[in-house]
Amino acid sequence: MVPTARMPATRRLVEHNHGMLSTELARTLAAQGMRWNPASGDSFCLDGDDFDGEVFILSDMTIEAHEFDTGTILGFNGTTEWALDSVSLDAALWMPREDQLREMLGGTFVSLIRTDGLYIVETTLGSFSADDPAQAYGLALLELVGRAAA
Repeated sequence: MVPTARMPATRRLVEHNHGMLSTELARTLAAQGMRWNPASGDSFCLDGDDFDGEVFILSDMTIEAHEFDTGTILGFNGTTEWALDSVSLDAALWMPREDQLREMLGGTFVSLIRTDGLYIVETTLGSFSADDPAQAYGLALLELVGRAAA
């Protein structure tokens, strides 16, 4: 989980998770071993009531990943609207985008189809459906990660 470049971020309020994993599935994937190597454009959230429903986006303007012997810290540089200096990478929950989830499926990915209002991700491991494509990809990735850990 060590970033290779500086990655500042901006904040945006998310009214729904369309196009993004649910926080619950993102936590489950992280607990199962999905690793994050922060890069510009990545989304993440922080646990805590003060940050409920907020997603932060790494950008080249306001948040940088700083590497120390003790771990990676996400520094909120130039963020004036609220007082948060930095958080450890361990306190941030990566919210991968649909394209990132598909890429992590690698050669197991076969197709994505939409039928009857559901998105179905077909993989060599099976079919996974949800009302959002990112969620369907996430379920497929959970299966892949689970098998890799077994």
